[in-house]
Amino acid sequence: MSQSIETNPSKALDPAERVWRLITSNWMSQAIYVAAELRIADLLSSSSMTSEELAGATGAHAPSLHRLLRALTTIEICRERADGAFELTPMGSLLRSDSPESLRSWALYSGGYQWPIWCHLLDSVKTGESARKLVTGNKLFEHLERDPAVAAIFNQAMVELTRLFSQGVVRAYDFSHMKRIVDIGGGYGELLATILQANPGTHGVLFDLPHAIEEGRRHMAEVGLEERCEIVAGSFFETVPGQGDGYLLSRVIHDWNDRRSKVILENCRRAITDDGKLLLVERVMPERLEASADHQAIARSDLNMLIGPGGQERTEAEFRALLSSTGFRIEKVIALELSFNLIEAIPA
Repeated sequence: MSQSIETNPSKALDPAERVWRLITSNWMSQAIYVAAELRIADLLSSSSMTSEELAGATGAHAPSLHRLLRALTTIEICRERADGAFELTPMGSLLRSDSPESLRSWALYSGGYQWPIWCHLLDSVKTGESARKLVTGNKLFEHLERDPAVAAIFNQAMVELTRLFSQGVVRAYDFSHMKRIVDIGGGYGELLATILQANPGTHGVLFDLPHAIEEGRRHMAEVGLEERCEIVAGSFFETVPGQGDGYLLSRVIHDWNDRRSKVILENCRRAITDDGKLLLVERVMPERLEASADHQAIARSDLNMLIGPGGQERTEAEFRALLSSTGFRIEKVIALELSFNLIEAIPA
């Protein structure tokens, strides 16, 4: 006679079990990545399917796919029905490619392209160098310039992340007084489009490298902003478009060390109007990190910058020093969603 295993979900975990769970939690991101790669959410979007049906649609090994699907039920990506078929959960719906809140590209980039780099964190910690550079030989974002497919996934992942806080930026800051906002390194223009839609009297300039800018042009046309947004390709290490009274850099400065960041900011200082505003959307590193979800997000991003482009998350004091050295003065720091902040600075 079989016996059920009794569990007590309210029981506090001892330190050893908590550490064990942390060590073994990497399986979750890989399971989500595989589900995204196989488009499981797209296939389950209209009706439930058995693992055999899903295997036929994806070309996967049916018994192994069944094991993956059962694992995904434990992290609320899908659920198994009484008849053995699987259906999508609200969390799983975020992996649909057609969802306006999709995180599929983020799952693909993190689980596919960043995954091999993370296992070289030790090399970055020992050398201070980007693990990507050490492993692949690619400097900074060269892998995006060389591989259009990877660039498309990366840029779409950035769109997905931006969607999570873009409305919060518009609620937190008044852009109505700005006539010309220049979005530096703006990718596909998700944040700039949100700002322009909320401020009909404002015009924008979307500025980024060629691998991103054409899709940015398409996006602006798609949302009806092509007449109010100029599209410019170029490198912010060389120059940036001039005569803006608002310069927006969303998650740009954290990609770079101080030396490279100063070049970007100095170019912005030369281009900005005397009464203009520099706006940085960045995570601000606390002086002391604690055991919290918000601080974990900042710590993860900081290490991700270390192994990837070689940048870093900075404290408010470090931002003040960096901006001061390039001719700016911080006026205010506004808290946003997902541990992000909007830093407003003016020409000093």
